[in-house]
Amino acid sequence: MFTGEQTQKMDIKGRTVIPSKIRDNLAERLVVTRGIDKCLFAYPESSWNALQEKLSSLPFTDKKVRSFNRFFLGGAEPLDADKQGRVLVPSTLREYASLNTEVVWVGVGNRIEIWNIDKWNEQMNEYLESDDAEERIEELADYMAELGV
Repeated sequence: MFTGEQTQKMDIKGRTVIPSKIRDNLAERLVVTRGIDKCLFAYPESSWNALQEKLSSLPFTDKKVRSFNRFFLGGAEPLDADKQGRVLVPSTLREYASLNTEVVWVGVGNRIEIWNIDKWNEQMNEYLESDDAEERIEELADYMAELGV
């Protein structure tokens, strides 16, 4: 289970350090792909394999399934950490998520999201600093209650 957020530098080659909190909970390599909201989703390889199997079992005759699988599975790449705990994020994925000199690693349960720091701050400001932040949080809480959480 991944939680928390940590900012890391990204070098000009596209390498960034997997935060130690994530590395400590990770017994295998990560698979990274295009995520929703213009960030990257990263999964431990075993979780990725289970998700990929589930997606592959959906009917390929459904156009939305094909489109989602192209978007999600087509962009996936395994990341192998070097001795310093760095991973090289492929350029196509860096471009998709607008990753540059600073990235934010965010643990969200079974996956990690990797964000451009400005986009992450923008996301968080909607719930922390906007004029209607309290109302937005209440709406989310109500929605989660409807889902049984």
